[in-house]
Amino acid sequence: MKIAISFLTLLLVSVSFCFSQTKMNYRINYTKEDFPVAELENKAWDRAAAVTVDKYWSGEAAPKGRQFKAKLLWSETALYVRFEANQKEPLIVADKPNLASKTRGLWDRDVCEIFLAPNREHFREYFEFEIAPTGEWIDLGIHQMPDKRDTDWDYASGMTSKSIVGKNKVWMAIRIEWKAFGKTPKAGEIWPGNIFRCIGKDPTRGYLAWSPTLTKEPSFHVPEKFGEFEFVK
Repeated sequence: MKIAISFLTLLLVSVSFCFSQTKMNYRINYTKEDFPVAELENKAWDRAAAVTVDKYWSGEAAPKGRQFKAKLLWSETALYVRFEANQKEPLIVADKPNLASKTRGLWDRDVCEIFLAPNREHFREYFEFEIAPTGEWIDLGIHQMPDKRDTDWDYASGMTSKSIVGKNKVWMAIRIEWKAFGKTPKAGEIWPGNIFRCIGKDPTRGYLAWSPTLTKEPSFHVPEKFGEFEFVK
């Protein structure tokens, strides 16, 4: 009997460990037709699966008014990302948005973000893309090491952006051509990455994560906690 109980305990621990190691996964559907980023209602988006991000970076549930959905598509030319965010509180945005060039410090306001590592073997080297409800954006090259982070502030992806603010809702989209990543993915390829949102102001500012980073303080730059984006046709 003791042997049976010990075996059952070991089995439960093993299952629990495997479950804890399971990564978030999103399948990026393919579109044959390219389209402008401003076409937020383009029919191609109907092919994209929606993922709801409903947790803070800590794993704690976020209130519905702060939750958001993300959709991704890919073509032979570019990656498309669309965010649909609930907005039940005042926007934290710039009074005079800069749409002509990247906006440093954008992460201190309301934004949605995606991190992507085009090389699975070097997942600590990735790209960061952010968009605000104003349409402002920033793109960065990141090398996150265990003890420090190198940031390429001059990284120029050529990304384009579009945003629409509605009643209790914000839609934001970005388009990034593959040349910005240095490669074009193939069907079946997996890129590590994560999706985030920053909303509100201190002391109740929220930091949502598709794959929670589980750090003591809010932090998105935890590549060990990246989920997986799989390109499918």
